[in-house]
Amino acid sequence: AGEYRHSMNEFAGLRNLELWYLHLTPAEIQARWGVSAKPKALKTLTASLTQGQHRDNLRAMEKLTRRVNGRLQIAANPPLIVPIEDLDSSLLPADWEITLRKLIASYRMSLQPDLRRLVESFEYLHMARKVVGVGSVGTRCWVILLQGRDPDDPLFLQVKEAEASVLEPYLGKSAYGEHGKRVVEGQRMLQAASDIFLGWERVQLGVDGKFHDYYLRQLWDWKISADVELMSPAELLIYGRVCGFTLARAHARSGDRVAISAYLGKSRAVENALADFAAAYADQNERDYQALAAAVKDGRVKAQTGI
Repeated sequence: AGEYRHSMNEFAGLRNLELWYLHLTPAEIQARWGVSAKPKALKTLTASLTQGQHRDNLRAMEKLTRRVNGRLQIAANPPLIVPIEDLDSSLLPADWEITLRKLIASYRMSLQPDLRRLVESFEYLHMARKVVGVGSVGTRCWVILLQGRDPDDPLFLQVKEAEASVLEPYLGKSAYGEHGKRVVEGQRMLQAASDIFLGWERVQLGVDGKFHDYYLRQLWDWKISADVELMSPAELLIYGRVCGFTLARAHARSGDRVAISAYLGKSRAVENALADFAAAYADQNERDYQALAAAVKDGRVKAQTGI
């Protein structure tokens, strides 16, 4: 939280283009925090950031697919990944494959012309339902496997349902007519480098007879998932600073960085308030979990464990 405030104060003084081109690389992490960080902790964290470069489509193919009669398919890993043919047919429209192909075709229109051409060079192979993170639980999510030049040229697209923003009841409806577009435009604004395949579509992918908004992106595109449970306090401190810097840059790009910096000020009042809130939130999480565990034990809630 302190790094967020310091970074926002720094960004308030940057020219517009300086802010827009600002990126954080492992070398810049070393330059920014190397003096105050333990060398081993900094080396471990930068190595984790570098490993993200190996999370690409070839790695996804190795981890998530199998060959059936010489053709690539997404491997079943229920309940996290369920291939389309293993799903209850009542959960899908009768012409789901036609619907899917229409989705891919129309989704291309949300991309730049050169990227539309790139997507057109791939053909559909397979599809599976995927369970994703906590923030997306209860929404529809799919993984689509496409093939380019040959079987060693895969493209995995993730199709995630986009619902109305939780802020709409308080701030009014979004300026965007489709929730998928709202999510995509928000990501493009906030992220220093967004996935080139990031796009949106509204389509019927279910049996409720309703159209739903989706946004699409690559499944793996050098995304980094930090294992904070295994970090030492020194590593976690650097990672927290990286997160504070990144969040401040996103807010500086999308909002009034001078006004935000002026509000935050030079004292520690904001970070102290955020730290107090985080501690109270963690306590509430523990109470919520104990209530859930008690409900499972009493049979009021059915839970599947060991996934």
